[in-house]
Amino acid sequence: MRRRPVALLTAAVLGAALTGCSEQPTAPAGPPAPDTPPTTTTPAPRVPAGKAPTESFAVGVRQVKLNRDGDRPLPVTLWYPAAGAAGGGPERSAPAADGRFPVVLFSHGLSARPEDYQTLLARWAAAGFVVAAPRFPHTSRGTDGNPLDVLNQPADVSYVLTRVLALGEKAGDPLRGRLDPERVAATGHSAGGVTTIGLFTAGRDERLDAGIVFAGTALGVGTAFAGAAAPQLFVHGEADEVVSYAAGKAVFDAVPWPKAMLSLPKGDHGRALLGDGKALGVVADTTVEFLRWTLYGDPAAKKRLPTDAAKGGLATLDDRLQGRAPS
Repeated sequence: MRRRPVALLTAAVLGAALTGCSEQPTAPAGPPAPDTPPTTTTPAPRVPAGKAPTESFAVGVRQVKLNRDGDRPLPVTLWYPAAGAAGGGPERSAPAADGRFPVVLFSHGLSARPEDYQTLLARWAAAGFVVAAPRFPHTSRGTDGNPLDVLNQPADVSYVLTRVLALGEKAGDPLRGRLDPERVAATGHSAGGVTTIGLFTAGRDERLDAGIVFAGTALGVGTAFAGAAAPQLFVHGEADEVVSYAAGKAVFDAVPWPKAMLSLPKGDHGRALLGDGKALGVVADTTVEFLRWTLYGDPAAKKRLPTDAAKGGLATLDDRLQGRAPS
């Protein structure tokens, strides 16, 4: 598999990084994650130029039960473009729409679950993406809530990606022939943002073409962004009370690839992601255009990004997307 193992960070530093209100458990110390890039990188990938779907899709939802190494249960919720009329809520096990769709992985935050983010993730699915969101065994709501286990989650996500892509080749599966393994992004919120950063640094998965980080920090996974260039979009509230805006901005500044940062001056740690208000509308529209550009290769979507980000005066966009990939 095209990934590198996640390096461990000392327990004291990681506990301080990932918790805002929970106790910090004790864990074995390990070597810190690297903060300097490797001396060599692979050439930047180029998603073939294309055009994203302009119509909205109905949305289907289903769950797949996975388990990594027999002791890491990872139930995965899938939201996907479905056949039928658009506009309603997600329909369980609805027939998939015709076509081959990019895959977007989403990692939830500490003490959350994938379904908490359904409003946003269903919008991605309605725009033509298959969204796969695992529920992690030690950081989801109802578990022991061990923040140190976030360091195991990049490997979990890579495992989930392998198994989800296999559904596209599995005889009889409703998603057979519907998944495009060459167009994949990783996204995540808070502890899931740490997980996502880890997939581009210490646990680099070369199958990933782009990333979106909501309210994330690199403590525990480092800022040694490695491998082929993968555009990144950071989304962060300037009033974040858990992961400071400065911490997120520091990671954004370390990204060596095409990148942009959507900043919400009145945004907190991410409650806007869990509702259906105006702020979520700006976040949803901006992230959809970013995914259309990076995964469908749609240049018109890239041009629409600043306009979507500016709607309602709720956010600002630091646009540094000019770069090698994609054009």
